[in-house]
Amino acid sequence: LKDATDQYGFKFKSTIFSGAKHTDSGVGVYAGGHLSYYQFGALFDRIIQFYHGHGPSDKHVSDMNPDKLNTPEFPDDEAKMINSVRIRVARNLADYPMGTVITKEQREAVRDKVLAALNSFTG
Repeated sequence: LKDATDQYGFKFKSTIFSGAKHTDSGVGVYAGGHLSYYQFGALFDRIIQFYHGHGPSDKHVSDMNPDKLNTPEFPDDEAKMINSVRIRVARNLADYPMGTVITKEQREAVRDKVLAALNSFTG
């Protein structure tokens, strides 16, 4: 794997760089895009299995219904301190690489797709 790259040119060395440099950071591996998980599956599959308990043949089921969340209420004193919530999304569209290898043209295409999706929301 050490000399492997994915279809966008993201190198295996880049995948493990952060974890190798910052050994106290936890897992410290990053995919260059969707296909990195396949190209570097020998590494990612083992980490995902260990960290999340999901094997390569497991099916991930998402339920985005907020009514089904089982979360405790904030105590009143904590709820008073919350002014806003920031949600960070660090994923990519399947047809584009992640930020480390994305080109300017690809960034613009992603921007256009995200804007189109956001502009379709109502309510």
